[in-house]
Parts: sequence; structure tokens; C-alpha cells
Amino acid sequence: MSLAILATDTTLATRAHRVAKIAAEFAGDVDAGSRFPKEAVEAMKAERLLGIQVPAAHGGESACLLDIAELCSILGQACASSAMIFAMHHIKLSSLVEHGAESQWHTGFMQEVAGRQLLLGSATTEGGIGGNLRNSICAIEIDETTCRLQKDATVISYGAQADAILITSRANADAAPSDQVMTVFRKGQYSLERTHIWDTLGMRGTCSDGFMFNGEAPSAQVFPKPFAEIAAQSMLATSHLLWSGVWFGIAADAVSRAQAFARAAARKSAGQVPPGALHLAEACNLLQLMKSNLLSGIRTYEDAKADGDKLSSMGFAVAMNNIKIASSQTILDIINKAMLICGIMGYKNGTPYSLGRHLRDAHSAQLMISNDRILANSSTMLLVQKPDFSLLG
Repeated sequence: MSLAILATDTTLATRAHRVAKIAAEFAGDVDAGSRFPKEAVEAMKAERLLGIQVPAAHGGESACLLDIAELCSILGQACASSAMIFAMHHIKLSSLVEHGAESQWHTGFMQEVAGRQLLLGSATTEGGIGGNLRNSICAIEIDETTCRLQKDATVISYGAQADAILITSRANADAAPSDQVMTVFRKGQYSLERTHIWDTLGMRGTCSDGFMFNGEAPSAQVFPKPFAEIAAQSMLATSHLLWSGVWFGIAADAVSRAQAFARAAARKSAGQVPPGALHLAEACNLLQLMKSNLLSGIRTYEDAKADGDKLSSMGFAVAMNNIKIASSQTILDIINKAMLICGIMGYKNGTPYSLGRHLRDAHSAQLMISNDRILANSSTMLLVQKPDFSLLG
């Protein structure tokens, strides 16, 4: 099932489907072994999908957010962990594309990501602050030519496998917790001491272990723009939208399995409508709502990028938060209905209709930046600003 109304780039989709075929082959083993999906990521690199967001002038393909969300959904139908790694890489790459163009070092690194197909990891969480990425305890030390950082990073997405890590910290030792910067550290410029093992219910292949991070690099690798601006104008929006693309893919595959089961049941019952058909209609309806919600969010983001004030507005932040809340809740409803359709064959592992991995992976959606935290932030903003309830607003 396709996310895009019309194929925006069939070449990209074809390449993603080739990766998805490989990802699907190893998805069960990745999940069972809680291991990094190296085969899928190697295929992404071979298909040169890790640099597609980079502008063509810098060696990429100028892929838009809809292109990337579509690829997330294609990969999500094959292996959720592989799709999430692809999404998180492009979320970090969006910081370079949207906020690194004025920096010679970051522009050069962007070109290298596209040329060498480097995999970007993320380290925004920290011991003592939970999942509040807009606060830091650690502070970066910066002198004229060098920066140094130690961080107790409770989660670093595929940290051991990343080619570079984009990491947040306070801007200096005297800065407030919310006065943050983000820095690129390349592999070889940091050491990782594992402190937590990623042994989770779902999304097991993302291998997001916890580490004590120690890094030293040229100070030019610190983003010149404050992290508050990066988060508000690109990172939070792309996170919610690309994660939603992955969740749409997981839900779409669950519905496909449920549809196949219902069709097989109908053939066995001499043309009578099987009991699960009603749930199938409901699941398809919810999937369509999920798709419409995501496409609307992508259009809202693309429109806002042309207006800096709108991009930093509370109304825009609430709109992006709502996309994430709706997607992360709807996916569970869809998979539950698919489970009712498939019955014991969906509950069992190792059948063509198995949905256990889908359900476990989907439960991460409400926790990747906790929905409670997002709703609290939105409620605070809504007390200050009245939302636009007009149909065309």
C-alpha cells in the first residue's frame, strides 16, 4: 500500500522496494536476536538512499519530505527496525540540510554523507532528564579550535553502528539547561562505553543502547545555530512525520495480512462474507485516516518552511504534535482489528498472518517522545494561543 497519492519519484520507490525485500527476509531474525539489521542498511547504502535528502548541488537528490516518508512506509511494511533506522537517519540529516548550509564544515559534511552514504545516529536523551530532549545536564567545552563533551546518553540510536553521532548539550558550563547546542562527532572522534543494553519489547533491531559518550573534535563541528531553533524549525516536525511514515507502513502491512486472511476465509465459505469482514472495513477506514493525517501534516510543514515566523509558531508546533499523537494511537487500533480478523493465526508466530511483531513494534510509538509529555506541551501552548479551527486554516 502506498502512502503517496501519486508516485513522486518511481526511481526512489523502486530502490526502496529492493531494500524492503532484503529487510523482510531478515526481519524475523533481527527481531529474535535483537540485532542490527546490517543486511537492510547495507542495501540502503548500495541503493544510495542515505543521501537522497541532500540537495543535488551538494551531491544528493533533493528528495522532499513526502519522498522520504513514502520510503519509510515502504520499509515499514517489511521491517520496522530497518524503517525506523532509515527515518532516524533522515531526521538527523534534516538538521544538516535545513541548518548547516551557512557553515562550511557542515556543508562539506553533508556532501560527504551523500558521497560515502554515512549513517547518522542521534544522542539527545540523557541520564537525569528522561526523554526531555529540550534540556541538557552535560555541557560542551569549546576553545578556539577544539570542543570536548562527556555525556551520559541513556539511548543512542544504533550508536555502535553509526558513522557519526549528532549529540546535544548545554552551550557552555554556565548555560541554562535549555540553552543547548548540537554537535557532529564523527566515528574516531569519540569513545562509547556501554551502560545500558537495548533489550526491549519491540523495535529490537534499532539497537539503541545507552552509552557514556566521550568526544573531542574541531569546534567547527558545533552547529552555529542554537538547538532550540533546530528543534523547533525542523527536527521535531521531521521526527513526528517520518516516524508516522514508519508507523503507517507497519499498519499497512497488518491490514494487508488481515485482508489476505479474510479473502482466504471467504473462498472457503462458498462466497459468504466471513465474520472478520466488518473489522477489515474498519481497519481500512482507520488506515485511510492515518494516511490523510500524515499527508496533511507534510503539506503543513512544507508550507510553513516558506515562512520563518509560522515555522516557529505555537500553532505549528501543536499541529505537528497532533500528527504524532494521532498516528501513534491509531496504529494500535488498526493492528488490534487486524488481530481480530486473523484470530489465532495472527496471534501465532510463524504464519503468513502473524502480527505479534507488528503489535510489539507499534507499542513503541506512544513512547518515542512520550505522548503524555507531548500533550502536556501542547496544552501549555493552547492556554496561550487559540488554535485555528477554520476548515481552510
